[in-house]
Amino acid sequence: MRTVQIFAALLLASLLSAQSTGQGKSGLPDPPKKDVPYVIHADLLVETETGEAKQETRKDEQVFSIPGAASTVKTPFASPEFLFLSDSLPADKLQLFKLGSKNGRREVVLVRKKKIVAQPVRLSITPIHDKLFRIRVEDSLTPGEYALSPDGSNAVFCFAVQ
Repeated sequence: MRTVQIFAALLLASLLSAQSTGQGKSGLPDPPKKDVPYVIHADLLVETETGEAKQETRKDEQVFSIPGAASTVKTPFASPEFLFLSDSLPADKLQLFKLGSKNGRREVVLVRKKKIVAQPVRLSITPIHDKLFRIRVEDSLTPGEYALSPDGSNAVFCFAVQ
């Protein structure tokens, strides 16, 4: 009986400790902003670089570009994970694309000669609770620039793999 009481006291202390440090059900702090993916670095969340891609048509290509040659958000992980608190942006609409750096900006060629050439990287999206999701990159990423973008939107959430 005494062992059960000690176990219950330890469990209660653990739950109170997680609440007092601001940790949510994921074991990580809840993201401070909604509709923005955060890169998970151990027990820290790093906000992705938020921007708007500019859509251009040149010759037979449809290109999306983002100002700046490199993202300010960097991760050493080849298969990064993200925490995402959804509000108006559904988590299952996010797609991940590799970007190239050209003329001081990052870009992806989406369509060439009426064919889709940029394929999104595979993601797994796991609900944690309510509108909180964990997003995992399924494949190993090579070093470079990347952007998460909702399907049908020019909004981008950029990061770099080192």
